[in-house]
Amino acid sequence: MNKHRRRTALVGVGALTAGLLLTSPQSAEAANLVQNAGFETAGTDGMPYCWEKSGWGDNDFSFETTADAHSGGKAMKVTLTRRVDGDRKALITESTQCAPVVSAGKQYDLALWYKSTTPDTAVTLFRHDATAGWQYWTDLKTLDMAANWTRASVRTPEVPAGTDRITWGVSVYGTGSATTDDYTMEQVPDTLPPAQCTGTNDQCANGSWSVLPTQNPVRSMHSVVLSNGKVLLIAGSGNSEEQFNAGTFTSAVYDPAGGTYKVIPTPKDMFCAGHVQLQDGRVLVMSGNKAYPVAGGHGYEGFKDSYIFDPVTETYSRTNDLNDGHWYPSATELGNGDVISFGGLREDSTGSVTAELWSEAQQQWLPLWQVNQTWSYWGLYPSMILMQDGRLFYSGSHVFGNNIPGTGSAIYDYGANTITQIPGLQNKDERDQSASVLLPPAQDQRVLTIGGGNIDSNPDAGRLTDVIDLKDANPAYVAGPPLPQGTVDLGNGPQPETGAQGKMYVSAVLLPDGKVLETGGALHNRANPVYESSIYDPATNAFDPVAADPEARGYHSSSFLLPDGRVMSTGDNPGNGTWNHNVSIYTPPYLYKGTRPTITSVIDSEWVYGDTQRITVDRPIAKAELIRPAAVTHSSDPNQRFVDLPLTVDGNNVDLNVTSNPNLAPPGWYMLFAVDANGVPSVAKWVHLQGPAALSAADASAHVHSFADSLEGKVATAGKKKTSQKVSTTISGCDRHYGSINVCVPTVFPPEVKKTTAARCTWLKQNDYGRLKVNGKDDPLGLDRNRDGIACGKGDVTKR
Repeated sequence: MNKHRRRTALVGVGALTAGLLLTSPQSAEAANLVQNAGFETAGTDGMPYCWEKSGWGDNDFSFETTADAHSGGKAMKVTLTRRVDGDRKALITESTQCAPVVSAGKQYDLALWYKSTTPDTAVTLFRHDATAGWQYWTDLKTLDMAANWTRASVRTPEVPAGTDRITWGVSVYGTGSATTDDYTMEQVPDTLPPAQCTGTNDQCANGSWSVLPTQNPVRSMHSVVLSNGKVLLIAGSGNSEEQFNAGTFTSAVYDPAGGTYKVIPTPKDMFCAGHVQLQDGRVLVMSGNKAYPVAGGHGYEGFKDSYIFDPVTETYSRTNDLNDGHWYPSATELGNGDVISFGGLREDSTGSVTAELWSEAQQQWLPLWQVNQTWSYWGLYPSMILMQDGRLFYSGSHVFGNNIPGTGSAIYDYGANTITQIPGLQNKDERDQSASVLLPPAQDQRVLTIGGGNIDSNPDAGRLTDVIDLKDANPAYVAGPPLPQGTVDLGNGPQPETGAQGKMYVSAVLLPDGKVLETGGALHNRANPVYESSIYDPATNAFDPVAADPEARGYHSSSFLLPDGRVMSTGDNPGNGTWNHNVSIYTPPYLYKGTRPTITSVIDSEWVYGDTQRITVDRPIAKAELIRPAAVTHSSDPNQRFVDLPLTVDGNNVDLNVTSNPNLAPPGWYMLFAVDANGVPSVAKWVHLQGPAALSAADASAHVHSFADSLEGKVATAGKKKTSQKVSTTISGCDRHYGSINVCVPTVFPPEVKKTTAARCTWLKQNDYGRLKVNGKDDPLGLDRNRDGIACGKGDVTKR
């Protein structure tokens, strides 16, 4: 057995203090699953029977059986007198004789009595996987300092499939001591009858879609769920040359409660900007579209402007400028409330190699010299997901063309300014507009990447999915289950997809029952919508096909979770330049499984890290979580996350244990859901996880685990300073020699289209392009054979 336990490591020093709400004792009738719960029976190695020493790191420590007991004659005292890193803990022995047997899908109430002279303690769980053996599971609760004997209790999440035993104890990772006694572990009784279907059998199995009667008034491709429950829909020029030339830039605020839209004056063309919620609920919008491409000339151009949208006044205000232009930038909030951004196109159409950092403290973009730079080009909308230790995981999802050099995914360490390649991503150069999400719960540190294509070569989009566990010492992607297939129209009517056909332009939405809805997409570059939706279950690593959105949802579409537990889908912008203004609403199967639980009160909506917050519910619940509201565009929302809130239950009073690690839940407004044992969620309540004030008194680094700490991939340090990265002017996959700027004639046609003028013109006609004016004298695709300035005219396709 590995006593070093680097897989469970808690690193750093200091911690955030945490309040603790006590609960009444559990029923004495329940069976205690902990053997030698009061340390009264002696064992070996100086430890009581069925208990073992554990921990790791550079620290001085002692384990002591003390007579200062809560009951009986003995208790366990763990002390750290010096600490650089690591932790020490007394754990239930990892053996078949001692480790409690558990059942998959069940929950267990854990409790103990304790004294502590340090706030740096936590109830830590391990689980035995029947295949993989013993492994870290989760930290459940931070314990407050206590001079007198104090009872703490907490409920586990549902036991994962394949788990047959667990072990647990109190980790000490700050100087001081924790003395514990009288442990209990009791299985939570089943409290709900079997779910009753309240709809049709199909609705209960697959959910249902409806199309709203009122259309979205703007051509929005950016969707942000605001902290008041409304939705900001940003269009800018909406990929419309006419609106751009007229200076008509729009946004709208949608109110789900009334089904109404309010068009908002928009100061700049925020078409293809970046955006993220700040910790106070305002929306930071960075860059956008300075100029559309010119046939034979420059490509898209990004400006340096940045704005903040205020949900209260529903107005934009300008911030200081970025250091560079960034059309299609990433935007990731960090654990201290700062925002980091990479990639995009500069004001001269070249690729930006400049990293940008928004300072939450200074409320401005920092000057270039204050921001670490690798001078690397990350591409467009690179999916940069915050890890629990503050590093960034680039998942490999991006927009347009090929992936970054190397393996296609990487971990970026801002402090060390290093990029380490991460292996395993399948077909890395066909992950254009794939979707990547941090799977529920965020504490598990697993990422799913779904589908994708490549607009440079325009193959059939794929079915590939990949899963990575960032808790591994040297994480690597492994192949996930293939995407379910839907129907697609390739000119011969809707037909089932075949072979390896999947989709790009995927939307992925975290649901409050802990699953992921993937929906929308298309088979080719801005063409051939795929009608298919499915729900991925992280517990089983499987997709379950469900009802499909009846509307086409390809390029510039977005889907996102509403506070009532439904999913909203907007937009579609095919290559012919049209726009789908219809809005779809998905009602997931869980909303057909009976009455919803209700959060009847939230004692305090202002939360701090490591705290315990009490809510009341109208009936028993199985779990509660925070879900960060969406800020999605182009299949990308790297800030989307589902943070588990371990429960301490006393009837209808439920104490929620808030993570002490702000990297797991960056500061801001969250939707709080309570979910019953049938997976039925409440309507969300809004709570504010405060920052950075909540972080100023202490250092949260002690609550960070040493995951992904033995990376073996190729490491790159900062390169030579350069101005930009050259990119093709046709990076968007559109040949601008034909039609208006709204129109995207693909630079490469789908593989089934022959390279003849007639075949290409037939494909364009089938996809509603119509006759297209040729811009300039060049005809690179051979669509104007009679040189009359009109592509695909009668004379162009007539045999001669």
